[in-house]
Amino acid sequence: MKYVIKNGSVVFGDGVKKCDILVEDGKIAEVSENIASECPVVDAEGMHVFPGLIDIHVHLREPGYEGKEDILSGSRAAVAGGFTQICCMPNTDPVNDNAVVTTYINYRARQADLCKVRPIGAITKGQRGEELAEIGKMAEAGIVGISDDGRSVMNSKIMRLAMEYASGFNIKCLAHCEDEDLADGGSVNEGLNSTITGLKGSIRAAEDIMIAREIALSESLGIPVHICHVSTYSGVELIRSAKARGVKVTAESCPHYFWLTDDVVTSFDTYTKVNPPIREERDRQAIIAGLKDGTIDCIVTDHAPHAKKDKQKEYSLAASGISGIETSFALSYTKLVKEGGFTLPELADRMSAAPARVLGLEGGCIKAGAPADITIADLAAKYVIDGEKFVSKGKNTPFNGTEVYGKIAYTIVDGMIKYSAE
Repeated sequence: MKYVIKNGSVVFGDGVKKCDILVEDGKIAEVSENIASECPVVDAEGMHVFPGLIDIHVHLREPGYEGKEDILSGSRAAVAGGFTQICCMPNTDPVNDNAVVTTYINYRARQADLCKVRPIGAITKGQRGEELAEIGKMAEAGIVGISDDGRSVMNSKIMRLAMEYASGFNIKCLAHCEDEDLADGGSVNEGLNSTITGLKGSIRAAEDIMIAREIALSESLGIPVHICHVSTYSGVELIRSAKARGVKVTAESCPHYFWLTDDVVTSFDTYTKVNPPIREERDRQAIIAGLKDGTIDCIVTDHAPHAKKDKQKEYSLAASGISGIETSFALSYTKLVKEGGFTLPELADRMSAAPARVLGLEGGCIKAGAPADITIADLAAKYVIDGEKFVSKGKNTPFNGTEVYGKIAYTIVDGMIKYSAE
């Protein structure tokens, strides 16, 4: 398959330039001005051409929870959101703690044939935190990292062993940072709004203590570690300080942490319930600053689709999570670039190049010879988010009614157009 993407403003690592892209046999064959060719044309006039978006933290729910999402519906949602590559967490049923489940996920992803799906294996068997999972066998089957996301590995010795073992296969531990004893079942940020609502709070320290532990292990062992969904200003400071002294730590955060504050919980809308919880304005501003200066390497969605019945409960009993893969780009562009002073290359880095660097994935750039994983967006297009129109089975978003900019026009994976707004 051969065609030219013409007239678009291409977002490179060092700037934005009007040029054409020749795509041939799944690769970017040429990037230059005014490519002359008689092959078909994808007209990107008035649009911006990004390296394919990469999300290293999603929940696809299959196997076991297909009523919430499955690999096909999640992949459809991903390409509708501009994502060419996604990494799925292991908290399925059965848990992805062995090569059989990893192989099944890869098989179902090939059947879907939309975006690239990269499995993340569990750190411990059953995510129980007691015994290491079959990390080596899962690595052979194709995992790109390990995580007990949704639960912390509370035993520090087991976490140390996991980091050491994973490093032998050149993969990282992705750490869900929550001291479960200190959090004690809290469902919102501990502060003024937890007091006003009477909802049980989770103190920042429950997250920060575990961030500090993972940094300490990484520093002592000289082994990289990745911190999932950072939500606290103090966590950002811990990571910034560690990076300054050369610790091999990377980190991520999500649009809901740089858009919202815990004022939203006063509505008792369970679509605002996430783990870690949405925190205060000081935290929100720190997440933005951390993304700007690179302390937080990348933006992820923590896409967590749920059936409505799982959210239509008392706040403390409702499931945690937001269906976010279809809104992440527009939320990030609107808040960070249009309102926050980020450049388009910075946005492309946080949503494509940096995720690729963190997990050692192919992709994240537009250059000759690279895979033709490309996202084309109309940044001037304004729309209002409506969760009921999501492609995902999960309609659970706290952003209903939010006006944003940046519509995905095309998502191209290995040269094949997998999504077109038309």
